[in-house]
Formats: sequence, structure tokens, C-alpha cells
Amino acid sequence: MDWTQVEGSWHQFKGKVREQWGRLTDDDVATLGGKREKLAGKIQERYGISLEEADREIREWMDLLEVSRS
Repeated sequence: MDWTQVEGSWHQFKGKVREQWGRLTDDDVATLGGKREKLAGKIQERYGISLEEADREIREWMDLLEVSRS
């Protein structure tokens, strides 16, 4: 799965994002519009981690999504 699939189906993925990163609010997730960079920035802000760490978490989350779809 690549990010374009997530972005294209953002409405369906919003709940999964909230499950994974519970500190993000509904408003946070709604305003991201499926943009990966914005998601990473919001994770960085809410969790007080580096942007690189946020990107790593997103990659790991996407790997988990891929496994669950198999």
C-alpha cells in the first residue's frame, strides 16, 4: 500500500488514524486532508517527538495496515 491509496480514501482511514494516534483530535484529523506531511507534523506536535520519529511511526502503521489487509 502506498500513501496515495490512504490519501484517496482518507475518509475511511480517519478512524484508523485516531485509533493509532489517540492524542489527535477529530478536528486535527479532519483538517489533514490525507496529507502525509501534515499528519507527521501533527503527530510531532501532539506527541513531542521528532519529525523523523513521526515519519517512522507512519511507515510502521502503514506496514501494519498492509499485513491486516493480507
